[in-house]
Amino acid sequence: MKIIILDKKHGATRSIVLKGWMRGLLGVFFLGLPVVFGYGTFQWLEGRQAKTLRSENWQNSIEALNNQSLEITRVREEALSQLQALTIRLAGLQARLIRLDALGERLIIATGIEADEFDFKTDPQLGGPSLEIVGQNEDQMIWTDFFKELELLSTKVEERQQKFNLLDYELIERNALAEFEIAGKPVNTGYISSNYGRRLDPFNGKLSWHHGVDFATGKTGIEVKAVGAGVVTHAGYKSGFGNLITIDHGNGYETLYAHNQRLKLQVGDVVKRGQVVSLSGSSGRSTGPHVHFEVHKNGRAIDPSSYLRRTIQ
Repeated sequence: MKIIILDKKHGATRSIVLKGWMRGLLGVFFLGLPVVFGYGTFQWLEGRQAKTLRSENWQNSIEALNNQSLEITRVREEALSQLQALTIRLAGLQARLIRLDALGERLIIATGIEADEFDFKTDPQLGGPSLEIVGQNEDQMIWTDFFKELELLSTKVEERQQKFNLLDYELIERNALAEFEIAGKPVNTGYISSNYGRRLDPFNGKLSWHHGVDFATGKTGIEVKAVGAGVVTHAGYKSGFGNLITIDHGNGYETLYAHNQRLKLQVGDVVKRGQVVSLSGSSGRSTGPHVHFEVHKNGRAIDPSSYLRRTIQ
């Protein structure tokens, strides 16, 4: 193989004759050079890509960790905020419970109830096995203490509710019984013109026994009210009493309202304390507008004076 080298400046030429082994070496050089260059380039590009991927993965990992840290911080702050709000709520419930206890004690004093189950000064008795929880961190202990306090408060509220239910039932029963008790006057106006007991009969002047109390109203049409709850057992005209209404209050007690102008109830009607039962008048054996009021116990007329002075709270 001959290689001719041309000198462009001087126009001279020079030739080099390559023998067999040189031709093979040169061929290998020119053929292998692209392969070596291509392989090196490939390795360089692959290494650079791998490095780039490792860098991106590292950056992604760091970013993910940062995001998780921020999320944990946010959740912790939110939990602490909720805990603070619940703690404030818990304090408010405790304050209300204290006021309820004070109210309960005042009610007991006012009603005169003496019962151990209505003691609002002592906390409910608690018990049971204690299971210690290990491996708690500070936040878990805070939540555990909070829920323990919340559970205790819930127990107190439930116990107080039971007491108030019993107290309410007791008061309702007492009020119901008190509603049927006889107390007060049958009219808001007028004055007592004749008391219970001996007196001179206004028609014949003879000594007689007056079984009730007379309230002079000065005019007819004055409202006459029941002095206790009960059931109407008589509503109509009766000789001597005129238009008469009678109310049975139970336990052997009965009240009579006589000489009325008009009756507002009928036999069998249920009457509440203070309800208007009639309008005053001068019917029957009467000298003028007034209300004749009697109290009977077990069928016998008794002096109404003590009942007239009595008040029901």
